[in-house]
Amino acid sequence: MSLFALAAQLHAAEAGKVIFAAGAAQVADKAGAEGTPVQEGELLSTGADGFLYVKTIDNGLFILRPNTKAKIVSYHVDAKNPANTRIKLELISGIARSKSGDAVKQARQNFRFNTPVAAIGVRGTDFTVYTDQDSSRVTVLTGGVVVSGFADGCRPEGGGPCEGGASRELFAAQRGQLLQVKRGQTAPQLMQVSGNGPDQVSPPRADEPVAKTGGSATPSLDARKGETIEKLANQIQQQNSNKPDPVVIPPTPPVENKPPVVEVPVVVPVEPPKPEVPQLPERKIEWGRYATIGNSGPTIADTTPDGSDSVRLGGYIVYRTAGREYVAPERGNASFVLQGGEATIRTADNAIATTTTDLKNGLLAVDFGKASYTTSFDVVSGAETFSMKADGYVTPGGRFGNFTTDQYTRPNTNNMEVTGFLSNQNGGAAAYHFKRTLQDNRNLEGVTVWGANK
Repeated sequence: MSLFALAAQLHAAEAGKVIFAAGAAQVADKAGAEGTPVQEGELLSTGADGFLYVKTIDNGLFILRPNTKAKIVSYHVDAKNPANTRIKLELISGIARSKSGDAVKQARQNFRFNTPVAAIGVRGTDFTVYTDQDSSRVTVLTGGVVVSGFADGCRPEGGGPCEGGASRELFAAQRGQLLQVKRGQTAPQLMQVSGNGPDQVSPPRADEPVAKTGGSATPSLDARKGETIEKLANQIQQQNSNKPDPVVIPPTPPVENKPPVVEVPVVVPVEPPKPEVPQLPERKIEWGRYATIGNSGPTIADTTPDGSDSVRLGGYIVYRTAGREYVAPERGNASFVLQGGEATIRTADNAIATTTTDLKNGLLAVDFGKASYTTSFDVVSGAETFSMKADGYVTPGGRFGNFTTDQYTRPNTNNMEVTGFLSNQNGGAAAYHFKRTLQDNRNLEGVTVWGANK
């Protein structure tokens, strides 16, 4: 054994314990029996009849179904400082389900679930993945995921979600849909679940925990025992059949004694007072520079509050604060007015050429009935003016970008990548990150901020 491999073993930490195993199931070179500890980096595998349930050290759940190979690559939890938490799972082949534990919910930006072709990040989530060496398919039970194929800045060795123009999101509200990534494909494809979903390819056991908010991650594995009740038949035989029949004396008719009539008072049920449910605040949109860009220093910290979702790219961050969940209307339209933002032009060697806040002629229109949007604006930088335009898909949770779906196909008129959020803040708000490669290999990227056109 090499010194490097020996050092890795000595420093491997316990990531969880097996809480249930059935059929052929292995943890490294050991049988996957109940109570077996699972160390970081150990290979988990199941055979054709195998199931393996691992409870992670932060009360999460990692389930392997038959014919599956996976690893808990790293599971470092820092409860006092969640920003130091680092968690990474890897599904090599087969089907696995991941239910986020307490540490993941506190540090979603540091969670990564890799397959051979894709990177998966979470929004505080319970999801199931199928993969082979050429394609991966993801469905969501609760919460949401962000998925990207491996390319450019999204690499297998990286950590945290890959969030950019090529990433796509899927939420539990999009029932009956999945995200599919094929080898060499950067942007996942949103598809209807048919016979190709993870649960259809390899159904869960009857005792696999149900996806339920606030439910326990530990399954109830006590099988119900059948009970057999035997019916006993007693044969009554007539004794002394030759004896004469007994004399039957008719009974004296009873004296009818009617009970007094009692009127029952009508009781009107009184419903107990309903407890007041605290109203969560509207989710707000924040943005800024988390890194120095050219001569401009940071304007916002590179951290986001718990329960928020964010996009980071090129030194800019856009995020939506925690609060009441945004639910997109099923029909109707909304238009927005450009209120601000910033754009940066980088040279081919990634050096900052110029930064400008001169953004004009903005348009952002959302068609909720079609779950789509259209946007355009001009970037003015010195003597140059760049006309930007894009349209795409809006999720039920109010995230939008250059998506492609069965209902809406992105046309060739797009000349930039878009990822952003909608909010009910101040009667309606939006913001998105944009990126475009110019003809001379310069990159134009930045953030636009929008308010409702009232």
